[in-house]
Amino acid sequence: MKKLLVAFAAVAAFAAHADELTVAATPVPHAEILEFVKPALAKEGVDLKVKVFTDYIQPNVQVAEKRLDANFFQHQPYLNEFNKAKGTNLVAVAGVHLEPLGAYSSKYKALTELPGGANVVIPNDATNGGRALLLLAKAGLIKLKDSNNILSTVKDITENTKDLKFRELEAATIPRVLTQVDLALINTNYALEAKLDPSKDALVIEGNDSPYVNILVAREDNKDSDAMKKLVAALHSPEVKAFILEKYKGAVLPAF
Repeated sequence: MKKLLVAFAAVAAFAAHADELTVAATPVPHAEILEFVKPALAKEGVDLKVKVFTDYIQPNVQVAEKRLDANFFQHQPYLNEFNKAKGTNLVAVAGVHLEPLGAYSSKYKALTELPGGANVVIPNDATNGGRALLLLAKAGLIKLKDSNNILSTVKDITENTKDLKFRELEAATIPRVLTQVDLALINTNYALEAKLDPSKDALVIEGNDSPYVNILVAREDNKDSDAMKKLVAALHSPEVKAFILEKYKGAVLPAF
């Protein structure tokens, strides 16, 4: 009985002194990585709560409105565009991993097999849409006005010899239409959720030199808090690096 009371006292003491940190994340791999570091953070006195989202808007909105402490789902170009469009001032705290964007097809085994007039779906947000077009340009399917402009749109296509027909959809919904189109440009987190293997199923995929590192994002007023620093240290640990490499088999790459 005495041991039980001591255990209860320890739990109560932790609850009283723990720093609570609530972080928004998309399910794969972000939420999985956060769940992995929970035990280590608990030992550091941080009670990490992970709130899962399936869209790219609300995680930023709710951090900006101080309903959440931080989020983990996006890269810097997307954050820059969001801040500019919404008038927010969210900041990057640390880079964690890279999710190469890839092009997938349920009908064809190679880009060379795409027929004339093929239907291609790309993300409808500015940075990931541009990112998709840059990948297709690098693969030789199209040419763009500026092959380095991450905000390129379909209006910037200067050459389209296969007369590809482009449609823009919210990134999270693209895997659902994969069987209905000829080619789909899918972010790796959504590809993994759809049980696709980016290293095997993508017809073309970004290389390790991609600038789209996924980042932990917070506000100016809390980015340097003790709890946030402990979260960054946990995310940059050798254990997390090993977890990413083992679990995702190259579909997700550590960026630290």
